[in-house]
Amino acid sequence: MPKTVNELNDAWITAGQKVEDLNAKLNVAALDDDFSKEAFDKLKADRDQARDQRDALKDQVAEARAEEVAAMQDKDKHPLDKGEKDLKAGFIKNFKAMMKGDQKVMDMITSDTDEAGNAIGLTIPQDIETAINLLKRQFDALEQYVTVESVGTLSGSRVYEKWSDITPLQKIDEAGNIPDNDDPKLHLVKYLIATYGGITTITNSLLADTADNLMAWLEVWIAKKVVATHNGAIIAAFGLLKKYDGKLENFDDIKTLMNKAIDPALKSTSSFMTNTSGFDILSKVKDAEGRYLITEPVTQPDQHVIGGKLIHEIADKSLPDNADGSHPLGYGDFKEAVTLYNRQNTSLLSTNIGAGAFETNTTKVRVLDRFDVQVTDDEAAVWTSFTAIADQTGTDPKA
Repeated sequence: MPKTVNELNDAWITAGQKVEDLNAKLNVAALDDDFSKEAFDKLKADRDQARDQRDALKDQVAEARAEEVAAMQDKDKHPLDKGEKDLKAGFIKNFKAMMKGDQKVMDMITSDTDEAGNAIGLTIPQDIETAINLLKRQFDALEQYVTVESVGTLSGSRVYEKWSDITPLQKIDEAGNIPDNDDPKLHLVKYLIATYGGITTITNSLLADTADNLMAWLEVWIAKKVVATHNGAIIAAFGLLKKYDGKLENFDDIKTLMNKAIDPALKSTSSFMTNTSGFDILSKVKDAEGRYLITEPVTQPDQHVIGGKLIHEIADKSLPDNADGSHPLGYGDFKEAVTLYNRQNTSLLSTNIGAGAFETNTTKVRVLDRFDVQVTDDEAAVWTSFTAIADQTGTDPKA
């Protein structure tokens, strides 16, 4: 039975996921102390066959699409107008049509599904996605402090080596034998992309607005929603980092945290992170000579540092105090510690019938975001808390 373009496309996506899964298994098998060449070769053969099938399906999808175009009747062929040539203008046109319930557009954006079987909806174009990413930085986006990796599959795995386990090369004689390196202590981190969504109400007056105003509203709305969602997942990951077991009661305790909490190799890329309430307390702490713990570089007065290390101030709303009233404090290389795996296909879908829209004569729009956050090195940074920090004490030189 002939397959439709959508069915072939789904098969191609599934085949691609199979290749990714087999590649992950090959990585694990290669690192296994009980390595078996026979098992590895079988996995490799399965991976190669799956890759060939994936590539063949890709060709078939392209062929099927070409045949659909060739089979179109002349009455269905129309030259592209100016808006359709411009991807952003075309997106706005489709967005407005979607919001008004244009059946042709609704059929177009609900015919495809993602790997989990959900209707994809109207996918955000790359140029608009870029504008959203720029806006996100203005809303205390914690993702700017961790590693963000774009992924193309629903699940996968990565192999990491902890900084604390890295050993130096050995010194050898010029003509001597080169020894083997110590076996690295690697660990596997798996990610599973989850889908997050939210619904808001669109008024008819907004739909009647200009394309620029509508686009500005849409970008800000999505940016705020995505930031709030990502921040929650990143904060949860921070809670899984290594706990600092030292006390934080005075100026010198902060210095001890900097000196002993993490591997020295990471000190050059380390920074602090706390919320506004915590920053307020730290900003008033002084050393024995009356100098503030937090200083501002002369060349960059808008930055704040402690002992040369940047301190990131996050709004209380994004990074709230703990239940006991203490303030969160992190220190280390957060990019080494945490990774956000971003599926990067934010999409929109609307209805003027469901979700209470019919009863209120409004239109509802749903935004879906797909990502996962995982701790990649739980020793690259520490997460702790404090309540009050006392000033440094010392002997008065005039006494």
